[in-house]
Amino acid sequence: MDDISFDIQKGSIFGLLGPNGAGKTTLLRMITGIFYPDEGQITLDGKPFNPTEDIAKIGYMPEERGMYKKMKIGEQALYLAQLKGLSKAEANERIMYWFKKLEMESWWNKKVEDLSKGMSQKLQFVITVLHEPKLIILDEPFSGLDPLNANLIKDEIHGLAKRGATIIFSTHRMEQVEEICDHIVLVNLGKKILDGTVADIKQLYKENVFSIETNQLENINDNPVFTVVRKEGNKVFVKINQGHNSNQVLTHLINNNHPIVAYNELLPSLNEIFIKLVESTHATARAFQTI
Repeated sequence: MDDISFDIQKGSIFGLLGPNGAGKTTLLRMITGIFYPDEGQITLDGKPFNPTEDIAKIGYMPEERGMYKKMKIGEQALYLAQLKGLSKAEANERIMYWFKKLEMESWWNKKVEDLSKGMSQKLQFVITVLHEPKLIILDEPFSGLDPLNANLIKDEIHGLAKRGATIIFSTHRMEQVEEICDHIVLVNLGKKILDGTVADIKQLYKENVFSIETNQLENINDNPVFTVVRKEGNKVFVKINQGHNSNQVLTHLINNNHPIVAYNELLPSLNEIFIKLVESTHATARAFQTI
C-alpha cells in the first residue's frame, strides 16, 4: 500500500475495486486487524482502530471460505456466533431468524461439505452478519449464487445499510457495483487511482456521446456541431465536437428537419472506466521501469 487514504460514511455501501494483485485483500486484512500497517492509521467511529475492542464490531466474509467442512451447519453457526460474544440463546434466535429469511430452515443438520458453492455462500453471509456488526466487509459475496439468491442477498445488503451498518463491498463484477454501491475507490499496484460516488465518476469520464433515435438516418452526417460515431437500426450515435453542446445538436437536427423520437446521453459503464484506468496505470508503471 502506498499512501492510500479514504473515508467511508456510516450506513453507506462502499465499493473497494481493483484488478488481481492490486492490494485489495491486503487492505481488507489491515482493516480487520489481521495485518498491521507499517505506517498510517485506521480509524473506526472517529477513533484509532483497536483490534482488542473493535474486532467484535466487524463482520468479515472473505473470498476464501473458512468453515469447518465436517461440522453441522446449525452447530457451526451457533459456535461462531458465540465467539462473537452472543449468548447461546441470542445466537440461536438470530440463526433461526436468518435461516428462515434466506430459506435455510431445513439445513440445520447438513454438513458444510455437502453444500453447493451457492449454499455455502449463503451460510457464510449469515455467519458474517449474525452478531449485527457495525462494519460488514463482503469480498465477492455473490460468487456461486444463482440470480434468484443473488437478488435475495442484494436486498439484505441494502437492508443492513438502511439499518445503519457500513458495508465494504469488494468484487470484480462492475455491474454489481453500479447496482449496489454509493461510493467507490479503485486501487491498482498498491495506489489509489479513483475515489468518488458512482454518479460523479460516470459524469467525470463521459465522452459527450449521445444516442439519437429517428426515422431519417440517411441525411445525418458529420457537421461542425457533431461527428457521427456509428449508426444502428433507427439510431445514430454522435459525439459532440469541442466548443459545442447538446442543445446545439438538437437545434441542428430540428433546423435540418430530422424528426427526433428519443435523445439520450450515453454515460460510460464502470467496467469501461475500470479497464481504461487500470490499463493506463499499468502502461505508466512499465514506462517508469524502462527509464
